[in-house]
Amino acid sequence: MSTPSVYDFEARQINGKDIPLSEFKGKVMLIVNTASKCGFTPQFGGLEELHKSYADKGLAVLGFPCNQFGSQDPGADGEIAEFCQVNYGVSFPMMGKIDVNGPAAHPLYKWLSAEAPGLLGSKSIKWNFTKFLVGKDGQVIRRYAPTDKPADLAKDIEAALAV
Repeated sequence: MSTPSVYDFEARQINGKDIPLSEFKGKVMLIVNTASKCGFTPQFGGLEELHKSYADKGLAVLGFPCNQFGSQDPGADGEIAEFCQVNYGVSFPMMGKIDVNGPAAHPLYKWLSAEAPGLLGSKSIKWNFTKFLVGKDGQVIRRYAPTDKPADLAKDIEAALAV
């Protein structure tokens, strides 16, 4: 039995089409649960900068809207997509809204949380804009707190791209 990897999962894109994450095989991935009405929402700008800087070097930034924290992403997928595009020029792939905690949590997030527990070994996602860096081998390299600014991840991303 092979070790589970990010490539074992699929996600529904914000346009409603399913995409196997194996489409990103060989790329470094930054997976982020996002929200449109959060104090960290301006991080969309930083995530877009990372996407622009590193996409052609092999980085895939994936945004997963989630409404589980303070109901800060109440809109439908179409509204979320428009918000991200209009306000932050988001051009990286955005997925359909999911749960990241609890019984209805997306299987990808159950796996990510187990692979890279948070503070004190906590498996749950604490807030919007928790980030997971995944290596070219499909394994989680590191989990980042919502307070970690996207620009602060650049060195780790560069190291992962160099592998």
